[in-house]
Amino acid sequence: MATTISGDTGASQVQDNTITTADIQDSAVTAPKVAGANGTSGQLLQSDGDGTMSWTDVPSPASLSTASGSAPSYSARAWVNFDGTGTVAIRESQNVSSVTDNGTGNYTVNFTTAMSDANHCPVGNATYNATGTSNLRRGILNFRDLSTTSVTLIPSSTGSDTPQDTELVTISIFR
Repeated sequence: MATTISGDTGASQVQDNTITTADIQDSAVTAPKVAGANGTSGQLLQSDGDGTMSWTDVPSPASLSTASGSAPSYSARAWVNFDGTGTVAIRESQNVSSVTDNGTGNYTVNFTTAMSDANHCPVGNATYNATGTSNLRRGILNFRDLSTTSVTLIPSSTGSDTPQDTELVTISIFR
């Protein structure tokens, strides 16, 4: 049984496993994406290149982060890009609820969802304004106090152990 889909019908479900491109009557209709419930795999309708379309399995998010093989893939569990000068301001982040300013060049990144343990791996970069102009220099990030809910970082300029307020701090957390 073929199902005709057009932009006017507002059809949201297709009962047939095969659909030809001729069955799609309106250019406003695009290939639907079907997400699985609760992190299960879903399906994506894609063209087979011969005028027909078929469903293709899409792996669940959990499958992507624990892929097997000779070099498994592990996604960042959290990341943040923030300005640490003046009032700390997060530019963009995922799984980061806030950044606490603990004093000059001392910040704590707080996670929205806790890590399973404190054995995560923070990586990042810091730049600071060395001369009061747009001359940004790379700094060193010292990570301390790794916990399930946060990590503390202290940027310092290269060649110095003195903490520096930093204009651009970017970190990612892997676990």
